[in-house]
Amino acid sequence: MTEKRHNDAFSSNFGMIAAAIGSAIGLGNLWRFPYLVGQNGGAAFIIVYLIITLIISTPILLAESVIGRRGGGSPAEAYINVSGRKAWGGAGIMGMITCFMIMSFYVVVGGWTIKYLILSVAGQFHRGAIIDSPTMFEGFMTSTTAPIIYSWLFIALTIVIIILGVQKGIEKTSKLMMPMLFVLIILIGIRSVTLPGAKAGIDYLFKPDFSSLNFESLLAALGQSFFSLSLGACMLITYGAYTPKSSNLTKNAAIISVSDTFFAVMAGCAIMPAVFAFGVNPTQGAGLVFVTLPQIFTQMPLGGVCSVLFFFTLFLAAVSSAVSLFEVITSSIMSLGKKSRSSAALIVALVLVMTGSLCSLSQGVLRGVTIHGMNIFDQFDYVSANFLMTTGGLLTVLCVGWRMGKEQFVDEITSGGTINLPPALASVLFFIIKYVAPIVIVATAISIIF
Repeated sequence: MTEKRHNDAFSSNFGMIAAAIGSAIGLGNLWRFPYLVGQNGGAAFIIVYLIITLIISTPILLAESVIGRRGGGSPAEAYINVSGRKAWGGAGIMGMITCFMIMSFYVVVGGWTIKYLILSVAGQFHRGAIIDSPTMFEGFMTSTTAPIIYSWLFIALTIVIIILGVQKGIEKTSKLMMPMLFVLIILIGIRSVTLPGAKAGIDYLFKPDFSSLNFESLLAALGQSFFSLSLGACMLITYGAYTPKSSNLTKNAAIISVSDTFFAVMAGCAIMPAVFAFGVNPTQGAGLVFVTLPQIFTQMPLGGVCSVLFFFTLFLAAVSSAVSLFEVITSSIMSLGKKSRSSAALIVALVLVMTGSLCSLSQGVLRGVTIHGMNIFDQFDYVSANFLMTTGGLLTVLCVGWRMGKEQFVDEITSGGTINLPPALASVLFFIIKYVAPIVIVATAISIIF
């Protein structure tokens, strides 16, 4: 067995929860969730999403935390220690590759958030401003140098946090950013729901129409739950290795899932009422954030202030998730390559500069370079979300359910019997992890492929 490594750790359980919530809350909540709600019928989709997150995703989140804390070290080391077999280290390496592919296009979108925050601060989206936001976004996204420079700036900001380490970097910034994120999204939500005509958007979010649901909606809800909670990418395995033994992993998993879901719903409240108040189509995809909202801000009272708050929130959410993705890769390179934290982080940054630039250029001059009909940016997104994260989630539940076993699982979630957990709850959680989750994941994968 690989020797456990706990050179760095969170100083408190709150620090771990803040960092884990930060890994979950990201562009998936503010960029992806609102337009999926719009494309899948509103409140009915939210209800299905909540059920899936509670029954399927939260136990998988717990399973990742269990592997991380019991196994220790990098994801590969954790899998080997928990399973007792070196072959399982491949699951951790795959998690590193998954995070690398996600980060390659994520840094590009992170760069977009910086650009739009700067535009907001400069007063480009104040009430009464005349803008052609579709042309503005298309022109920026497809240009050669500007989006690449902003993606490099995003990488530089992220690497500073990583090099500072777990306590001084990840934990400290998470404790600062997470409360700020929740306050900001609540303020934006209050402003949005108080707009004239916002009631239609509120009804759209909270009055279910189950006739609009179909099988694709179920797949979208499951995929969004996985994507939002970063399941299958070894993030909670990495953070689990830094988690104090006294922490209640089951409670932590519940808090992370509830916080992430609350933030996603609040993101819907921040966006959809405003969309309906100004008569905008709610099914416009990612353009809701970078095309539609700037137009709405120019028509909204206090639109300039709201635009700054929104894009600052979007930027913080992007950074919080990027840090966790970056840490998985950095931790793995530190372990596999026997590198220091700073050296490993710099290696990751240099590679991301190249792959991120390719993803950015694929929106413009390299748009004609496609793989199975998708450009590089979309291909990285599609493969990581639909195949790598799904496979990673399956390996997680198989390792805990079929290699670790119930006795070790219960021992870990009760911290050696020091945490009082109802035996029935422990049995239900393990049953979901061992039997239900693998079936759901495999069925979903088959549906995506065929």
